[in-house]
Amino acid sequence: MKRVTGIGGIFFKAKDPKALGQWYKTHLGMNVESWGGAVFRWADDKSPEEGTTVWNLVKDDPSQFSPSKSSFMINYRVDDLETLVAVLKDEGCDVDDKVEDTEFGKFGWVMDPEGNRLELWQPPSGD
Repeated sequence: MKRVTGIGGIFFKAKDPKALGQWYKTHLGMNVESWGGAVFRWADDKSPEEGTTVWNLVKDDPSQFSPSKSSFMINYRVDDLETLVAVLKDEGCDVDDKVEDTEFGKFGWVMDPEGNRLELWQPPSGD
């Protein structure tokens, strides 16, 4: 079974997301959009389909990545979220019981041994 197939997004807490986004736009040339993030498009040699990775600044809210105290969260692309969540639970990982099924895909969460919250994302079919 495949587990992680790529990085779907990287999310950073910021005291002032708009100002920090402008810094990244000005100094690093990133196309930071009005919603606070940038989308990077890519393709790999195994698939002719294009993928995306989102980079996003979010308001520094203590509950944003709770229960993690980290200032970032990485979103990992997966092929089969429900199966992976079940396997991780069987392996004794700290998996959030909540799974969200949205128009943007399915989302689940797991904590790594150092307390970082990781988001698992199964894109909707066709993405």
